[in-house]
Amino acid sequence: MNTHESIVVCGGGLAGMATALGLKKAGFAVRIVAPAYQAMTLAPHHFHPRVYALSAASQAFLEQLGVWRLMRSERITPVTGMELFGDGDGFVQLDAWHNAQSNLTWIVESGEMEHALYQALQVFNVPWHDDLFAELTATGLKTQRGDVLSADLIVGADGARSLVRAKAHIEHHQKPYHHDGVVAHLHTELPHQNRAYQWFTGDSVLALLPMPDTDQGPQVSMVWSVQAQQAQAFMALDAPQQQDHVQRVLGALTQHRLGQLQLRSQPFAFPLTLERSAMIAPRVALVGDAAHRVHPLAGQGLNLGLGDIQELIQVLTDKPSYQRVGELRVLERYRRARLEPILAMRLMTHGLHQLFVSQAAPIALARNVGMKLVDKLPFIKRQLIQRAAGK
Repeated sequence: MNTHESIVVCGGGLAGMATALGLKKAGFAVRIVAPAYQAMTLAPHHFHPRVYALSAASQAFLEQLGVWRLMRSERITPVTGMELFGDGDGFVQLDAWHNAQSNLTWIVESGEMEHALYQALQVFNVPWHDDLFAELTATGLKTQRGDVLSADLIVGADGARSLVRAKAHIEHHQKPYHHDGVVAHLHTELPHQNRAYQWFTGDSVLALLPMPDTDQGPQVSMVWSVQAQQAQAFMALDAPQQQDHVQRVLGALTQHRLGQLQLRSQPFAFPLTLERSAMIAPRVALVGDAAHRVHPLAGQGLNLGLGDIQELIQVLTDKPSYQRVGELRVLERYRRARLEPILAMRLMTHGLHQLFVSQAAPIALARNVGMKLVDKLPFIKRQLIQRAAGK
């Protein structure tokens, strides 16, 4: 056991709760500093506005934490296949069986995962300090209410605007895409058949992710990466106008692949950025969005963050007993281990975004020809599926 060393996790979202639970199960003395958890109360057949596509590696990690079994199976949608459409005649179809898998990924609501994680934290009696991080101190941290907590290591799991990162003076770079992500749940006229769909239009990327059926029929979750001005214009419309826009514009964009589309939840929009950081400082480590952000077109943001958490726990567990959890040479092992997977994901998502927003005719031709070529190469498909699975 490692209870002689204390760790404070700043942040009570998915990354913070998963970090605290994993560290506790590994034998560390850990507590969370964040506002008290408040579950979102949902009426029957209503769903949390934010959903995630969990890779096989992430699903296995949640299983290891004992969280997967706490989530309601009827709220989890396995994805067995995916269809990608270019802005010309480009097309790629990926199926789980291409790599001898049952599923490509699983679509799960943020709120469902948070509730399961919170239940597990209660079972393992992880202390939750209802407050916000304010300052680093020589021996730990100070909260906004003035409480002083000692800690050998502080984990910043406090999101993209991480105050822990700022106070620790950890190098951080941000590049705006000048696109917004618009998310909402949609009714579909036709069943999704547990398939995900993605359209690259040349100036936007539209993903429709399968969700559990409702009392009104099949539904999908929409993630629409569109130019910021277009997103803001859409968000400024009243509800009937938004409904009309979805039916006309998205219906035409998808060529009615799922029949008529209708909004069934209030849409939300958020700016998209590419972000990276140095991830560590003496006695401080960052995980999740506090450490990095990538374009959501591959749906890998949370999976990347869960990978951070797994690696941090492994490094701290494997360190020699004479080293402390907050030592820079220990944390440097964590940073080095995450360099390659984070860089690979950043290059892939940023490269795909740059490739598909270019209006140059030769590039448009090349990307569609490339998609058709990939669709005919089983080996490349297996590589894509393995990458998506986190392998």
